[in-house]
Amino acid sequence: MRWWDPVYWWPSRSQPTASVVRLRVPSDTLPNEMNTLTNLIVFLAVLNGAPSQTASPVQRTLTKPRVVQDAKGYNSWPMIQAIGKKLVCVYSRGSRHSIGEDARAVYSRTSADGGKTWTEETVVANSPGFGDVEVGKGLDSEGAMLLWVRRVGKERLHDLYRTSDGVTFTLVATPDLAVRPVQITDILTVPTVGLMALWFAGDYGGKPTNAWGTLTSSDNGKTWKQTTVESGLPKTQWPTEPAAVYLGEGRILAIGRTEVGTPQFQMVSSDYGATWKREPTNIGDALASTPSLILDKETGLLSNYYYHRGAGVLRRRVVDPEQVFDHPQDWPDSEPIAMGSKVTFDAGNANATVIGNTHYISFYSGKAPDTAVLVSVVPAPSAGKQQGLE
Repeated sequence: MRWWDPVYWWPSRSQPTASVVRLRVPSDTLPNEMNTLTNLIVFLAVLNGAPSQTASPVQRTLTKPRVVQDAKGYNSWPMIQAIGKKLVCVYSRGSRHSIGEDARAVYSRTSADGGKTWTEETVVANSPGFGDVEVGKGLDSEGAMLLWVRRVGKERLHDLYRTSDGVTFTLVATPDLAVRPVQITDILTVPTVGLMALWFAGDYGGKPTNAWGTLTSSDNGKTWKQTTVESGLPKTQWPTEPAAVYLGEGRILAIGRTEVGTPQFQMVSSDYGATWKREPTNIGDALASTPSLILDKETGLLSNYYYHRGAGVLRRRVVDPEQVFDHPQDWPDSEPIAMGSKVTFDAGNANATVIGNTHYISFYSGKAPDTAVLVSVVPAPSAGKQQGLE
């Protein structure tokens, strides 16, 4: 059985269990100045009756992910975006879990049938002397797709590309930023502001040198203003790879990953992103889990997708954002969406988009040196009842 074949899932609420996992993070996934191996000791506890640590107790058939790209090599860290009814999946491929190797380039494939079939891949970015990796996506004011591509080589840069068809990508900007981000993440539209993306910066070390903030653009991505929200953070208080949604009336809700095995962070703003409040959530069934958020227009429900590394589970938490905006410890239980590889850093990085009443979640999965880009397809959650999966 392959890791993406459908299986039945019965969440266990029997005996309390706990495990200790020692993770060895590849050094070439960290910024250049941290050319060492970082050991993370993560305590993963699953306690009887602890809803923040267990999946939904409903028996269900998991989705069978659809293959976007499984060519030989390390296909990884995908981004998926809908342009109208077309899916655009962007991913990078190299020889290993490395962001800076010259062999790593960014590619794109599109699908007009919900991810069942995909066009031949086209090259988005292949910069000589750099490793190219897609790190953030979104839409501009005209409905075209925007894509952040990080270039790592003799220097670290972020290029913004634009495409209206998912095939031809045009360079829009390479902003010169005072604080050099590790990554700029997904783009959203905020009224009175324009385009907004979150960023984070740091060195993954033990010193309080980490920061995060916002980038805003009032000219459809041509120029960007950088604002630091928090700086001087220790790694334990550092939200990384954040995703955000605009809720209306000036309110923004964001979720950030953590690098030390603690629950995900929630960051909220009530003034269009001028000021923020950050608190830990009760989302603990996560491990270096990049979040991706979808706010459904019809129901107002918010879905948080993330890949539980090590466990090999793509998860979703669904909530009315009013319930958690001021109460980040009140996120409901997660539900499993799909299974993937349990090799900790050879799978993960969920990224979601929506077409109509269907959510599409891309992630990568495998075992080095070969990993595949996959997409799971699930119905949007229904108000007042738990939605079955495809």
